[in-house]
Amino acid sequence: MTQLSSLSKSSPIKVPELTLVFWAIKVAATTLGETAGDALSMSLNLGYLASTAIFAVLFAIAVGAQISAKRFHPVIYWTTIVATTTVGTTLADFADRSLGIGYAGGSTILLALVLVSLAIWYCAMGSVSVRSISEPKAEVFYWVTIMFSQTLGTALGDWTADTAGFGYLGAAVLFGGLLALLAIAYYRTNVSRTLLFWAAFILTRPLGAVVGDFLDKPIAHGGLELSRYGASAALVSMMVAVALLFPLKAARSSGH
Repeated sequence: MTQLSSLSKSSPIKVPELTLVFWAIKVAATTLGETAGDALSMSLNLGYLASTAIFAVLFAIAVGAQISAKRFHPVIYWTTIVATTTVGTTLADFADRSLGIGYAGGSTILLALVLVSLAIWYCAMGSVSVRSISEPKAEVFYWVTIMFSQTLGTALGDWTADTAGFGYLGAAVLFGGLLALLAIAYYRTNVSRTLLFWAAFILTRPLGAVVGDFLDKPIAHGGLELSRYGASAALVSMMVAVALLFPLKAARSSGH
């Protein structure tokens, strides 16, 4: 732990401070992941497997750029986040639909992967707090965990909207309500901030997934049937506008 603290003080943290702006961009990024993932796999008819392979390559490139960066770069960071959401979308769809695992089975497996990733990360580094990510090894754990969590969120969102029968809007209200409860816990309780962060990070993904589905799915299925390309472009524009108007700073080192 002493070694971890000294590393945190001497090495830059390349993830943003957790503010309301961060969470707003995160939800937009997860929604973009859904519309962009569907655009490649469905609109372009590349299928889930080929689309996953393409997005996985982009994810690897983005993570490499993020780890190689000497300081926090918003463009690189959010590009990597979007890459995790797109690969998460197509990977979850491939597992749930093409392999026939189903939404419930896929969600269970992916939740286990998230927990295992966090456990290994904690055992290796002594902390899973974003404020302790100050060296490449921790960054690798961070991005692998995020990729699993984004994939989990896709499967969970689909299960809630489709299998559980909430529909896109009902599921959005459900996940929005759960996030509101986490916000209350953050401001009103002493629950671990790290625990609340990862819970919120996971829940923003199914929220974005069902909002994305609501935007581009057929009207007969409860969606608005908007163009996936148009919706994706609008989401990118919104992310850029918010990031420029309310620039985020790098997270500060902390021992918690």
